[in-house]
Amino acid sequence: MDIRLAKGANAPLPAGPCRVHLASAGAEIDVCAVLLGPDGRVRGDEDLVFFNHPAEGGVKLEDRTITADLAAVPASVERIGVVAALDTAAGGVHRFDAASTPRASVECGEARITFEPPPLADGETAALVVELYRRAGTWKVRAVGQGWSTGLAGLATDFGVAVDDPGPGASPAAPPPAPPATTTARPPAPEPPAAAPPAAPPRPTGRSAAQPPAAAVPPASPAPIPPPAPPAPRHIVLTKAGSDTLSLHKDQPGAAVTATLEWDGGSARRRRAGADLDLYALSVPRHLVTERGKRPKATDLVVYYRSLGSLAGPPFIALDGDARTPGQETITITRPDLQGYVLLCAYSAVENGIGSFRSYGARVVVTERGGSSVTVPLFSTKALAYWVAIAMVDFTVEGGVRIEHVEQYSGRRVEARPTLYSNRKFRMGTGPVEFKTRPHGG
Repeated sequence: MDIRLAKGANAPLPAGPCRVHLASAGAEIDVCAVLLGPDGRVRGDEDLVFFNHPAEGGVKLEDRTITADLAAVPASVERIGVVAALDTAAGGVHRFDAASTPRASVECGEARITFEPPPLADGETAALVVELYRRAGTWKVRAVGQGWSTGLAGLATDFGVAVDDPGPGASPAAPPPAPPATTTARPPAPEPPAAAPPAAPPRPTGRSAAQPPAAAVPPASPAPIPPPAPPAPRHIVLTKAGSDTLSLHKDQPGAAVTATLEWDGGSARRRRAGADLDLYALSVPRHLVTERGKRPKATDLVVYYRSLGSLAGPPFIALDGDARTPGQETITITRPDLQGYVLLCAYSAVENGIGSFRSYGARVVVTERGGSSVTVPLFSTKALAYWVAIAMVDFTVEGGVRIEHVEQYSGRRVEARPTLYSNRKFRMGTGPVEFKTRPHGG
């Protein structure tokens, strides 16, 4: 099974050893791993796996490959971050660029997963490329692609590793070895007595011998205060009708979020009957958002399997493709400064037969660039619905993006998709009819 991940997307991993290989075109890189607890930080300095400490807790490093025996990873470890850092001592590239941005390939059982991050172009010298993490008792891999301009030492420090700063891009030094135990010890040689300081010359007396005062020594400048470490990524699961806000600098170059529809088919019987779900993103651009008190208008901007959208121009929303079997589909949303509202919906093809979206294990996961995510589950067991509106993504809030659980279903056997209005309200079963069949690309 071959899977290609978009930034922020994830995929399940089978049990057993998983190998993560990092590669970079035209740059020498060091590969390492950080073992992180529930707080997003290491349990101790030994949780950094690199060339001076190549194995810890079921995770080992061989050249540019991290191998994780998932069954042997301690329960206190929730995430394993796989990192690439430029080897600046080797010369050549001194910061990542579009050509040298590291890419990842993951082999786990029969799964073959690849991730090519968006280009790192802001002076980054180290990057968290992918992470393996636990979710509901199983392991998954997430495409992260987050860079650091402070090198591996800065990245490791942000995760709680105490390192001596060896300079940008260099690997942190291993702790010095303890001295060997001995049964006898030779006393140290006595130190020679310190030489007495030279006698000061006699001080002249009288007005004529007055000396000019010594120049005042300016006080030393205070040491610069280092910037605070970025907060550890948060992973929130919404309750029914709940909401949460992800921090997002909307005017920052490269700012983006991803929204992934995940589903596993629910059961072997359901998967045999058909489990083809489709992710839809209905959107309202910022310039079309209706002010309070004015009459809203219906919008017809939609990204889905027949209209994959674009990141190079409006609507700055794109779908990664049409998954025809249980798995995932991911929508990437860029230019958050130009977005208003995005309604995330799922459609169940008619050939799937009767069954609820929840029975397929469907949910939406929204992730921002720093790795924080909000999971929006489904709670209703409503059957005979072909459409469900799952989450509203609101880009109009200050300093971030708010994700709300909305969970509404179409009427019994209604094929018409929802309609989103310019004031963020929506209605089920009032849009164009969708009737996906296998001849049309099911």
